[in-house]
Amino acid sequence: MDYLILLSMAAYMALVIGIGVYYSKKNKTSDDYFIGGRGLGPWVTAMSAEASDMSSWLLMGLPGVAYLKGFGEAGWTAVGLIIGTYLNWRLIAARLRKYSQVSNNSITIPDFFSNRFRDKKNILMTISSVMIIVFFTVYTASGFSACGKLFQTVFKADYHIAMIICGLVIVAYTFIGGFLAASTSDFVQGILMSVSIVIVLIVGTVKAGGIGNVVDNARSLPGYLDAFSTYDVASNAKASYGYLSIFSGLAWGLGYFGVPHVLIRFMAIKSSKEIKKSRTIAMIWVVISLSVATCIGFVGNALSAQGIIPSLATKDQSETIFIVMTNTFLLPLFAGIVLSGILAATMSTSDSQLLMVSSSVGSNLYKKIVKKDATDKQVLFISKATILIVALFSIAIAWDPNSSVFELVSYAWAGFGAAFGPLVLFSLFWKRTTLKGAICGMVGGGTLSIVWSLWIKKLGGIFSIYELLPAFIFASLLIVIVSLLDKEPSKEIQDEFDSVKHADC
Repeated sequence: MDYLILLSMAAYMALVIGIGVYYSKKNKTSDDYFIGGRGLGPWVTAMSAEASDMSSWLLMGLPGVAYLKGFGEAGWTAVGLIIGTYLNWRLIAARLRKYSQVSNNSITIPDFFSNRFRDKKNILMTISSVMIIVFFTVYTASGFSACGKLFQTVFKADYHIAMIICGLVIVAYTFIGGFLAASTSDFVQGILMSVSIVIVLIVGTVKAGGIGNVVDNARSLPGYLDAFSTYDVASNAKASYGYLSIFSGLAWGLGYFGVPHVLIRFMAIKSSKEIKKSRTIAMIWVVISLSVATCIGFVGNALSAQGIIPSLATKDQSETIFIVMTNTFLLPLFAGIVLSGILAATMSTSDSQLLMVSSSVGSNLYKKIVKKDATDKQVLFISKATILIVALFSIAIAWDPNSSVFELVSYAWAGFGAAFGPLVLFSLFWKRTTLKGAICGMVGGGTLSIVWSLWIKKLGGIFSIYELLPAFIFASLLIVIVSLLDKEPSKEIQDEFDSVKHADC
């Protein structure tokens, strides 16, 4: 049985590496490698953006929280992400696509910030590049951790060896194929993720005795289905989930405005006219995927209550509920295909993250600061070397098998959302934003998200709110206050801002 599952998963890994090899021949320049020559179609743009966004969190983190605590935390987080996804596509996508091209054909987020504010000293580019390196290394670690847990749970394999092997596969096709390979494989992975979670939900519901049994079990657990409560496993009692916690869950949606591996898809689409179609595709996928993933947690709890599957009473155990259900109920060859959904979820995010870090180091730090006369070949060499180095650091961060996928993603998501989110919004929609305001907002938001997570949150009470919300507000205030105290942007910058509305690209 294990060999059949492995055969399916190995075939999937071979497929994504094949995609990398195919697209390696299409990368003629660094622009091709980092942004695909701005040639993505609406379907690939939509599916790759959402697949790279959700990561293994969709199949492990979210179902795990729903399994353990019920609707409260999982539901409000899902609602926040749905709202954030829509607003990101509705407000940011088309204008960023136009503005990034109008502003000296920017091919990375740090490029856009630097060109938008005419940052001749590259201060903004350096800071944003460093933040991408730091937060994406942590984010990539969450994906590697998910891979290790997958093989450890299914095959009783060594967590560390499994994590390293999966990391090598991810590095291989990203290293070879660049942005086009990552986006195309993300499209395939998004479809596989969708099919996987729907199949597991249907089979699990049938094995639990139907929807009625699942609902009855959920109702029997105090606070499990309540919007303003959660279920506490240790005491078998209802735990409060008040407005502060709800705001924390909804605040996850703010992160979308600042997540580079989603924003880069907006910049890479063939034309801003394709955004509306992509938005529709993306929203359908997101609503279905988040709803189904949450329900898998509910179904898994019902299965555990009936003794059909083992009880998963801790956070790291609960994150394996999708794996346990798949391995228990599906035929081996089919289980391998479905479990590849977790690999898909992991790879679809990790490849984009590694590519973003490599572009920040190669295209931004190396070419714009260290060696301004660097050739395309040198930039690509540095960028690909960065992929290897970041992968090693990510493996080190995820080395502890008890590391939580949900917590690692939460930390990185807040960092990006607070550092980049407000600045992206103000850059696109407030002409009065200045370079000094941008720098202060980025540094202030990113710093507060870290400080709040490590120290302020421990004070409890109102300070226990998800760090993204206070850091996002703080960064926004800094941008506004510092920009108003600073002199107005140059006429050149203001004219360019006004020209974006009528740009045909």
